[in-house]
Amino acid sequence: MQAEIVILGSGTSMGVPTLGCTCAVCTSTDPRNRRMRPSIAVEWQWEGAPRRVLIDTGPDFREQALRSGVHHVDAVFYTHPHADHILGLDDLRPLSFRHRPNYLPLYADANTARILERVFEYTFSPASQYPTRARVQLFPIDGHDTTQVAGAAFQRVPLQHGNVEVSGFRFGNAAYLTDMKSIPDASLPLLEGLDVMILDALRPQEHPSHANLEEALHWVEVVKPRQAWFTHMSHEIDHEATEATFPPHVRLSYDGLRIPIEI
Repeated sequence: MQAEIVILGSGTSMGVPTLGCTCAVCTSTDPRNRRMRPSIAVEWQWEGAPRRVLIDTGPDFREQALRSGVHHVDAVFYTHPHADHILGLDDLRPLSFRHRPNYLPLYADANTARILERVFEYTFSPASQYPTRARVQLFPIDGHDTTQVAGAAFQRVPLQHGNVEVSGFRFGNAAYLTDMKSIPDASLPLLEGLDVMILDALRPQEHPSHANLEEALHWVEVVKPRQAWFTHMSHEIDHEATEATFPPHVRLSYDGLRIPIEI
C-alpha cells in the first residue's frame, strides 16, 4: 500500500533559527535551514478515504498542520514526553471533535502517558469540567507492540535517548527514530529490510543523549536502509554544506519534505 511520510518538523528542541542567535544557519535564506520542532505525519488511503497518523505533536504543531494541510488525524503516537514532542497536544482539539462520538486514540509508553496526564490534567482527568477539552484517549504501548491503524501496522522500536528508553516506530518499509543516541541490540532485528530510515543527527559534536553526525552515519551502516534521512538537527548543521559530504543514499530532511513509502 503506497503512503507518504511528511516531515512536519526537522529541528531540535530550540528550533532553527534559534532565539537570540545570529549564526550563518540561523540567518540563512535557504528555507531548508528553517526547522520547526521534530514531528512527522504518515499519510495513505484506506477503504476509499485518506488516513493520517502523527508521530509527536510538538509546540509548532498548529503551524505545521496548517502548512501541510492536516485536516484530520486517525491516531497519534508519542516517542517520549519531552516538551518539544508533546506540547502541541492541545491543538488536537478541533481535529478530535471530528471523531464524535468516539475519541482520537493516542499511543504512548507508560512514562510518556503518565506525564501527558499530568501536563494536560484538564484534558485527561475524569473530574475535568473543561467542556471543549480534546476528545482523546490514551492507550499504552510497550516493548515491541504493534498497533493497527486503518490497515497499517505501527510497531514500537525501543531506543536509547541517553540513559532513557524512548519509542521509535516502524511502519511498512520505513522507520522513524528521532531523539536517539543508540539502538539496542534487541531492536536491530525490527529494522531489517528498511527502504527508508529517518533518524536523529543533532550536530557534528558529541552529545550525551543524541546521535551526532558521525554516530548517525554509523547507525546507517549498521541498519543498511536503502535510503536514510537525518532529522532533529540543530543550527550547527547547514543543509547544503553538510549534505554535500554524504554518500548518495544519505540526505538531510527538511520541513515539508514528502517521502514515498510502502506501508
